[in-house]
Amino acid sequence: MIRRSTFSILVALLFVAVASVAMAAEEGAAAAGGDSNVKAVIALAAGFGIAIAAFGGALGQSRAIAAGLEGIARNPSAQNKIFIPMIVGLALIESLVIYALVIAFVLVGKL
Repeated sequence: MIRRSTFSILVALLFVAVASVAMAAEEGAAAAGGDSNVKAVIALAAGFGIAIAAFGGALGQSRAIAAGLEGIARNPSAQNKIFIPMIVGLALIESLVIYALVIAFVLVGKL
């Protein structure tokens, strides 16, 4: 418990330290084209967002398929009751990845 709270405090301090540096802007950079940093961060956010969504979606789908096939292997007569909900679940997982793709396109459109 103490280790978890210590870790939480350290992460919070890290966020505060990074936020103060990230929000600080030099006068020259803000007046003469500080927009390029914003574009770089938007491009990075779009790339990381779709990468994380694809990884999470693939992990979720693999677990869902493994569980569905295991259930069918244990009870083959329940195949009809397992297969359709598994396909619906896979479609819902994939829809979350597609939402992340749409958000990435919106972010890239702001460049």
